[in-house]
Amino acid sequence: MSSSESKSNHLATAKSILAAAGSIAAGIMVIRGVAQDFLPPEFHDYLFSGLRSLAARFSNNLTVVIDEFDGLGANELYSAAAAYLGPKITPNTRRLKVSKPEKENHINIAMERGEEVTDSFHSQTFKWVWICRKIETSSHNFYNPRDMNSTLRSEVRSFELTFHKKNRGLALDSYLPFITKEAKLKKQEKKTIKIFTVDYENMYNLNDMWNPVTLDHPAKFETLAMDSRQKELILGDLERFLRRREYYRRVGKAWKRGYLLYGPPGTGKSSLIAAMANYLKFDVYDLELTELRRNSDLRKLLLTTANQSILVVEDIDCTIDFQEKLATRAAVSTPPFQTREENKVTLSGLLNFVDGLWSSCGDERIIIFTTNYIEKLDPALLRPGRMDVHINMSYCTPCGFRLLASNYLDIKDHPMFQEIEDLLPNARATPAEVAEQLLKDDEPRDALQGLVDFLREKTRQNEAVEAESAQQKEEA
Repeated sequence: MSSSESKSNHLATAKSILAAAGSIAAGIMVIRGVAQDFLPPEFHDYLFSGLRSLAARFSNNLTVVIDEFDGLGANELYSAAAAYLGPKITPNTRRLKVSKPEKENHINIAMERGEEVTDSFHSQTFKWVWICRKIETSSHNFYNPRDMNSTLRSEVRSFELTFHKKNRGLALDSYLPFITKEAKLKKQEKKTIKIFTVDYENMYNLNDMWNPVTLDHPAKFETLAMDSRQKELILGDLERFLRRREYYRRVGKAWKRGYLLYGPPGTGKSSLIAAMANYLKFDVYDLELTELRRNSDLRKLLLTTANQSILVVEDIDCTIDFQEKLATRAAVSTPPFQTREENKVTLSGLLNFVDGLWSSCGDERIIIFTTNYIEKLDPALLRPGRMDVHINMSYCTPCGFRLLASNYLDIKDHPMFQEIEDLLPNARATPAEVAEQLLKDDEPRDALQGLVDFLREKTRQNEAVEAESAQQKEEA
């Protein structure tokens, strides 16, 4: 047989193989289209899984199955894959799942069952398929770890990740950790910040101890009436805290940071807390110590707070001191032979969580105490490691006033600014008081004139108080 005839035979054979492969592929596409259009959804998984199993016998690919649950607990990789793949849906996708959680600000887009998404990582191809398999079970004997009332009682869900066998190490060592990290970032970006308050009627139900409400506070560092250098120091400290997880572990410290905000009422302590929560995308837990009866209740509450959160204890000088006085009063009034129930939260109980063994129960947490009178605080609370950063929330400064004028009146400069800035030191007006004056008029000149009159009156009042105080000292 001549070489030309041999080439012709090989070419004919190749054409036959390609034609057969094309026919098989076309048949599979037709079967898939008919199945999706005419067969009930519960038959899709059986049909497509069978086809995938058949194809896998003649493939160099490896498939990794990521189930929704690992035993009775949720599988973190499954949640990460769901969050990562949502935005990667291609225009060729025929079906999407769209949802909007109640009281959330974002819309979730996800894959529909049986759909495929192709992703590229380090120039390698990774194919994802979302599998939902129906199972026969009754509601009374099926346990869904996430929600007993869920419609997913009789459904088992998983992702199948397929890639070339040579990329096994790349997929397990690099690609999946990358997806976990990216999913965490995406979740933080879309996160709706919550503020939690204690539900004292459900103190002994660990799942219902905190009531969440959406935190819609608009405060941002750009709009805070604070000294610019002080804001830069706070932002730098927060950024350094976020990126030092491994450092905290290496030196043997719990990954937490303590802040003490002190200053007169109305100086912006609550606004700063809201700005920190909005900047970090951290939930806020507002803890009222005066309502707690014992240290064990405090410990339960603190253990049920989540990571990446801010724990706030306002007016710490009043709460701890108030409980100590209650305990002393109860001890004095109780007859010697009559037993009484312990009714106090002590400073030592609080410090045990802030700086003791219990402080390691949780990661990436900010603890903020506020007070109007720092001189009343116990020195044990102020030492480094408990309150790492002390922030003096002072009266309104010229820098703070200019920022308020920009926010409220939309002006950067005005001939009256200099007079106002000269009056501020002696007037000792809080940012809240200055903002209230700027809100009274829409016309900038009228609003600024009202502020000037207010500051002059505040100065006269302060001088009168100081003169009276000096006279009383002389008489004494």
